[in-house]
Amino acid sequence: MSVTLLALAACNGGSGQNEGSKPAAAAKGDVTLVIGAYSVDRDAFTEILPKFQAKWKAETGQTVTFQESYEASGTQARAIAGGFEADVAALAMEGDMDKIKKAGFITKDWKKAEPNEGMITRSVAVLGTREGNPKGIHDWEDLTREGVKVLYPNPKTSGGAQWDINAMYGAGLKQSEAETGKKDPAFAKAFLERIHANVESLDKSGRASMAAFEYGVGDVIVTYENELLARIKQGVHYEVIVPKSTILIENPAAVVDVNADKHGTRKVAEAFVHYLHSEEAQQLFADHGFRPVDEKVMQRVSKNYVIPEDLFDISYLGGWDNVRKTLYSPKGVWYQVLAGI
Repeated sequence: MSVTLLALAACNGGSGQNEGSKPAAAAKGDVTLVIGAYSVDRDAFTEILPKFQAKWKAETGQTVTFQESYEASGTQARAIAGGFEADVAALAMEGDMDKIKKAGFITKDWKKAEPNEGMITRSVAVLGTREGNPKGIHDWEDLTREGVKVLYPNPKTSGGAQWDINAMYGAGLKQSEAETGKKDPAFAKAFLERIHANVESLDKSGRASMAAFEYGVGDVIVTYENELLARIKQGVHYEVIVPKSTILIENPAAVVDVNADKHGTRKVAEAFVHYLHSEEAQQLFADHGFRPVDEKVMQRVSKNYVIPEDLFDISYLGGWDNVRKTLYSPKGVWYQVLAGI
């Protein structure tokens, strides 16, 4: 394959594995579970995987060893669809999960297998600035000002970038609707063009974009709220600007049926995905800045989050099928913006 994944780092000192290779043979009675996740999940999974490991051992007596691959969501989805033998996929968006399903590797209805239509975390698209907000950023319109350098990743590789662009395009639709009483796609496209004119770089993934911002590139980053909250918790001094209009981000996880059946890991793979919806795992996601999908946990941590004044979800843009066609097809809005047409 042309795509090369990061080496698969196994938990608890297990050996790595390259993309597309078969999982290492497990000890008798034990099991190896291969996780293909998008890069933003990495920090939360460093705590979640050992918790599940201990839980599974206590319940079954079986030791589960994880082998993990973290990549930009679009890259990860294409790798799994192309033959990387992940047992479980945890990605940035439904559209990337659908790529795996359309390739024939997910054969069951993953959205009905778990609560919340298979979504394990939520977030919103926000703006991040350096301490004190030196450029005076308060909403999307400020990203169009002369001299403001903007960062967000490349939607060709990054699911996070697609959420960012969906948020900006949707905010343009919202503004046109408020001013004229109807959605104006031409206005929304022009709005996106004005922001993109100030883009400093398009990185491969949301995590890479965040790393560039931390190195001092750009004045403002368009990113997941959880990325900034996690950095602030670690002592980095950023400001989180929640736009008036922004999109609700929902991130799925699912068993990759063909691979789990091939490896004999279906039972533990299903248990792991189910665990991601548990109160314990949801609290760990919340500790890393995600908005939990579990209502009990969300009630407990709700004070940590701002509710945007005009929050919309993917249905406002017509759903993922329409978004893929309208924004990301070869003649879609995003590629017109890139080409300047």
